[in-house]
Amino acid sequence: MNHKYDVIVIGAGVVGAAVARSLSRYKLRVAVVEKEADVSFGTSKANSGIIHAGFHDEPGSLKAKLAVAANREFDRLCEELEFPFERRGELMLAFTEEDVRILQFYFAWGKKNNVPYMELIGRERTLEMEPNINPDVMGALYAPTAGIICPYEYCFALMGNALENGVELFLNEKVIWLGKKENGEFEIDTENGLKLNSTYVVNAAGLYADDIAGYLGITDFKILPRKGEEYLLDRRVGNLVRSVIFPVPTKTSKGMLVIPTVDGPVMVGPTALDIEAKDDYATTRDGLKNVFMHAQKMVPSIRSSDIITSFVGIRPVATGNDFIVGATKVKGFINAAGIQSPGLTASPAIAEMVSSVLLKEGLRMEVKPEFNPHKRMSFTRVRHLLEERNFGKFREIIAGNKNYSKLVCRCENVTEAEIIGAIHRGHTTLDGIKFATRAGTGRCQGGFCTSRVMEIIHRETGMPIEQISKKGKGSEIFPIPLRKGVSRG
Repeated sequence: MNHKYDVIVIGAGVVGAAVARSLSRYKLRVAVVEKEADVSFGTSKANSGIIHAGFHDEPGSLKAKLAVAANREFDRLCEELEFPFERRGELMLAFTEEDVRILQFYFAWGKKNNVPYMELIGRERTLEMEPNINPDVMGALYAPTAGIICPYEYCFALMGNALENGVELFLNEKVIWLGKKENGEFEIDTENGLKLNSTYVVNAAGLYADDIAGYLGITDFKILPRKGEEYLLDRRVGNLVRSVIFPVPTKTSKGMLVIPTVDGPVMVGPTALDIEAKDDYATTRDGLKNVFMHAQKMVPSIRSSDIITSFVGIRPVATGNDFIVGATKVKGFINAAGIQSPGLTASPAIAEMVSSVLLKEGLRMEVKPEFNPHKRMSFTRVRHLLEERNFGKFREIIAGNKNYSKLVCRCENVTEAEIIGAIHRGHTTLDGIKFATRAGTGRCQGGFCTSRVMEIIHRETGMPIEQISKKGKGSEIFPIPLRKGVSRG
């Protein structure tokens, strides 16, 4: 097989996926190499899902420039790629006179960053907009252009569209060496023995971007891991807030947030703790206590008893604290590194910036007329039909596919047809299925549906049950082969 490409993208998080889709517009051979078992399985999967308005970031920074520019693109991207997106707005709350002065500071930043429609609002209007907020609030900075998305559905949509337009994706392929040959081509070796060659490389490796750059002797930045714990609340308290609720920020983060999600439940968090290990995904008792102390200051009715699960995301913070996007001393090697918040928001603009850098580096970029920007869902979301009480449509899709009548996940109303659709899109781990369909994300956290999902994966792919994993190699549910005749539960 010919593994020679014009461009290889290392990393399949939101930035790598956005870059891949951007490059798929052109007559190029493009490949994406990802060490995990599915796209978005690194930092991106634990993102808070906020499309920021752009007032948080220092004027003149790359963060500010790209986030504000990209925010405007999400209505079009949502229409093209059919991922859920809602402009809910964001409120930064003030509880003291000092907080009020800080709001004015960020309002001024927002004006310099060209954030539209911002307002400084008083207590009465703040409580009118969000009646569950602490009545001690003095006012808020309101930015209506902020929105919410599901980060992994966005990532799946970007990469799915890139693949439909000719990009190749290599999963479970950890890069262990990167060099440049005498003929000017890059050569990449992976842990599984895959060898790839390309004229250009885009480094979108998230937490490990400094390691990838280091293979080529590029040592002018380091990635420092910053851990964030988040907690997902039960769907029954999903109406606590409509907007994204912020406190005034700290030096290291935007603070503990109360975040509505496009799927219904509310999230609280994240913490912001600088750590040593890039793979420390453990939640802590102190983290839980810290999150809820701050969240309850803003929304007093939040209860820790409403938690259904917790998770950790690790932000890749670059020395200098801004995005690193651009060419390097090694011709053809492009960095897209240090992409912490607002990286999800900025991802479309980062991708376009990378494409511009590649053009300046000499890549010939001829638009292909057959490029299709649209990515359609391969299955219908039954939960959405039921929430809309669209029973006519529900009966119609069951008539066309009986698997829509077979409920697999009771908490989230996910059917067998949706599970099969996700498998046929390439999601063959339990987490991949969960992120693609929400099976296993409800109150019972997969207690009811896990074995059923595994049986469907086994039936549809032929994969032995003992090889089915949570998130790839090393996370098999039954790591020891089952003896013939032994029940799988």
